[in-house]
Amino acid sequence: MGKRIIAQRRGRGTSTYRSGKGNFMRRLSYANVGGVVRDIVHDPGRTAPVAVIDYLDGSRGNILAKEGLAVNDSTQEIVLPLAQIPESRPIFAIESTPNSGPTFCRSGGSFAMIVSKDKKSCVVQFPSKKTKALNPACRAILGVPAGSGRQEKPWVKAGNRWIVMHRRGKLYPRTSANAMNAVDHPFGGSYSGVNKPKTVSRNAPPGRKVGSIAAKRTGRKKR
Repeated sequence: MGKRIIAQRRGRGTSTYRSGKGNFMRRLSYANVGGVVRDIVHDPGRTAPVAVIDYLDGSRGNILAKEGLAVNDSTQEIVLPLAQIPESRPIFAIESTPNSGPTFCRSGGSFAMIVSKDKKSCVVQFPSKKTKALNPACRAILGVPAGSGRQEKPWVKAGNRWIVMHRRGKLYPRTSANAMNAVDHPFGGSYSGVNKPKTVSRNAPPGRKVGSIAAKRTGRKKR
């Protein structure tokens, strides 16, 4: 008798495929006054460290730390509206609307740039090379978020990667579908690849919803 395939187990939503870090992540926010960096801490679930800020109005908040940020540094000159930031300067932790909080470019090493701006909008280019027009009152942090070198360090041992992947709720190691038995996966039991169409209906049950789900077309595009 076969076992439950991975697509069914993930759809069940048990703790095996959940990281459990979402409830412990620090909330990021901007204040309307300057502040001083009191501490730089690691935040589970994030690839960039978090700076704990004591604002001048007596409140305390968290922002993403940029490269070179240190304790006792002021945030008044690094957290600015897009209207006050020169073009072609790296920025991150960008707000989507004024006072909405950091939304774009929050992972370590990812940053955007202002391509052009006027009185009504600022055109920002993201790491994907796509551009988006934002309100000039949206705030961002000048610089590059810390943690950009995390991908340069090799895993060395499979056990290290297993620990990291399972902390994030990711499945590791992964087995190729056509390397499985026919009872374990719809693509299993073949020796030379998938011996059936990879397209599947959107209304298929979880055990069959694998491959190209409700694909409009398949094959190479004609030039």
